[in-house]
Amino acid sequence: MKLLALSALLVPLLFSAPVIADEIDELPVTATFVISGGYWESGPEGVAGVETPVEAGERGYYKLVAIRQADRTARIHLQMIASGEAGLRLVESVELEEFTAIKPYVTGIRPESMTGVAATPGFFATVYLKTSPETERVEEWTVLIDELGDIKVERASN
Repeated sequence: MKLLALSALLVPLLFSAPVIADEIDELPVTATFVISGGYWESGPEGVAGVETPVEAGERGYYKLVAIRQADRTARIHLQMIASGEAGLRLVESVELEEFTAIKPYVTGIRPESMTGVAATPGFFATVYLKTSPETERVEEWTVLIDELGDIKVERASN
């Protein structure tokens, strides 16, 4: 009886595995760090200035991605992901030029919190990086998006 119950649980997993494998295969091997967090919600007029139109009242979250380059430095991209009944959809993806300008060697990215969705719109993450592979000193930079959607990237002041 236990074997039959166990096989009933495993059969759906076996048939769904290729879908998961296909999705993970789409992730580029150069993506060294990926975090998501925070949230955004569009107003009555949608969201101004984004690549993909956003409907009034649509919601989503942010994703921060470090992509390793051939010279081992990284480019960091910020994405807005819409999350609705039709599934997930990329609204906008922008490269954060503040990082591109310093050609960082990214050693980690952490979200502000691991507790789930924040109480207010916005996003906060810390990017840990070196400006030279030989240095032992790791710098902390913050990426902040306020409730209005304004993005601020700066070196952390501890």
